[in-house]
Amino acid sequence: MTASPSDPRIVVLAGGVGGSKFVLGVRDAARRRWPDADGGTRADITVIANTGDDLWLSGIRLQPDVDSMIYALAGVNDAARGWGRAGESERVAAELHAWGSGWPWFTLGDLDLGAHIARTGWLHDGLSVTQVVARLASRWPLGVRVLPMTDAEVDTHVETEQGRMHFQEWWTRHRASLPARGFDSPGIAHAAPAPGVLEALAAADMILFAPSNPVVSLGPILAVPGIADAVRAAGGAVVGVSPIIAGAPVRGMADACLAAVGIEATAAAVGWHYGARDAGGLLDAWLIAEEDAALAPEVEAAGVRALVRPLWMRDLETSAVLADAAFDAAS
Repeated sequence: MTASPSDPRIVVLAGGVGGSKFVLGVRDAARRRWPDADGGTRADITVIANTGDDLWLSGIRLQPDVDSMIYALAGVNDAARGWGRAGESERVAAELHAWGSGWPWFTLGDLDLGAHIARTGWLHDGLSVTQVVARLASRWPLGVRVLPMTDAEVDTHVETEQGRMHFQEWWTRHRASLPARGFDSPGIAHAAPAPGVLEALAAADMILFAPSNPVVSLGPILAVPGIADAVRAAGGAVVGVSPIIAGAPVRGMADACLAAVGIEATAAAVGWHYGARDAGGLLDAWLIAEEDAALAPEVEAAGVRALVRPLWMRDLETSAVLADAAFDAAS
């Protein structure tokens, strides 16, 4: 399976801050490798974004991963916090908390709330999630098409010793400190891929799995009926990037999520979790960190080609180098 040498079609499955940083690298690396006359790229890049951590709060609809992706591509994200808009104020959130509305430990910036209110209004007007995401993304020249994984509401919940709670409560309030017994996205078994998702996968010259949380970021995307099968059937190569380096997550608490579903927090174990396409899995190649070079034979034993590369995304340059390595792996 080879990537098209000209005007390639690239699809990235992504969620979370790590996914956004990787997509920035993909866009930058594509501009260098396949430049156009306007400073952009001839490559057609589509991101299929996780919507499993979406939620309703104080009557408005939030889509944290979608918004983080759009803000990062637009260059208006708060890179220090890793979420929300740069230059935020929080007057509205303080007023909501004073009224006892929402979650006191879940603060939204005023600029971010503007996006949530606009989204909620459009949804009430009858627009689909796909149409709303397209409208939000149209504000800035992103150079990337962002698609939600589905138009259905499939919010992720967590089963813990203290009961069932929304993923955002477990993740943000408790910092994944409560042992999770499992994750559930009600309705996902009956959801359909968002318009354009299956078509993008079928036409892709390469499909990239960002170094996102395998359980709660990429897991929901792949759980939407039809998406995993489309990845398996795709003509382009499927390359994943490990979110685990030296036995620890690159960012966040992915190790807590992996433990809940019985997967060891190692690059090899996550590679085995995705599996080889030749054996009914999803991957052709798996990029692992230099720190995990000794695990390459274990990855290869799963039937997946293991490639040892620098994985730390410290800035745009290192993210672009990583994306370029993924391009090479798909060639």
